[in-house]
Amino acid sequence: MKRLSALPVDTFLLALLAVVGLATLLPAHGTAADVLSVATKVAIGLLFWLYGTRLSPQQAWHGLRQWRLHLLVLATTFVVFPVLGLAARALVPSVLSIDLYSGLLFLCLVPSTVQSSIAFTSIARGHVSAAIVSASLSNILGVALTPLLVVLLMHTSGAPHVDATAIRDIVLQLLLPFALGQLMRRWLAGPIARHTLLTKAVDRGSILLVVYTAFSIGMTEQIWSTVEPWRVVAVAAVSAALLAAVLAFTTAAGRLAGFDRGDQIVLLFCGSKKSLASGLPMALVLFPATTVGLIMLPLMLFHQIQLVVCAVIASRLSRGAEPVSSG
Repeated sequence: MKRLSALPVDTFLLALLAVVGLATLLPAHGTAADVLSVATKVAIGLLFWLYGTRLSPQQAWHGLRQWRLHLLVLATTFVVFPVLGLAARALVPSVLSIDLYSGLLFLCLVPSTVQSSIAFTSIARGHVSAAIVSASLSNILGVALTPLLVVLLMHTSGAPHVDATAIRDIVLQLLLPFALGQLMRRWLAGPIARHTLLTKAVDRGSILLVVYTAFSIGMTEQIWSTVEPWRVVAVAAVSAALLAAVLAFTTAAGRLAGFDRGDQIVLLFCGSKKSLASGLPMALVLFPATTVGLIMLPLMLFHQIQLVVCAVIASRLSRGAEPVSSG
């Protein structure tokens, strides 16, 4: 373990690449995929329960009252991203096919991730309480805003169907464990604070599970074989450029807004992410079955790129940084 930590390459990035390789060679399918799905949900629930035990009510209130931060995160997710997506129309047909461009635009319309945004914020020692509020708010509003933006900016067959179970899933999987953690904080805050390796393992383990699940879906659904290899490379390059632009915007916006280090980290991670977990079910409802595979491809590629890039950024931000106080 000491030899690994001495390597110049980030060990968490190595773990991510290993998981990608494992999913490529041995993707989960059938019963294994069902078990993996349950395990991922359990890990995410445990993560939020741990956050609940760690955050005092004063810290939670601090997260709720950061309205300027939350508005800027939402503006990045549902305004800046769509504008960049519309500008990418200039890449059709030389770089992107029309279906791949539709997928790129769709990824710009989905909400932010929840678990990875908060996990990366925690790893980078940002304001976890504010990240929980921002990421959850993005997903709750995204249930209505994403289909509305799809109708306004894209051409789809049929009216979008908004499933209220998305809100139920957020409540049961994220907010309920967090609330239980808050209720149990009185007895468990001290012991958990002394075992920081537990929280770190759950933080990073939940991300590794999400990466493996996402790549397994891509392999079992054979999404990668539906388009020419050079188009996949082109979509990956455009996705990387899109992420770089948004990371630059959130970094500059956080500084111009006068946010402290903890809130700048929240804006950086919550504002730059796009949710595969929310986007894939929406795509299945909003787009014809004949094109939904290509529509999903840019979101899947962007999701993997953002996880790897943000994992490196979070790890670097955590080095030598003091834990950020939330109140």
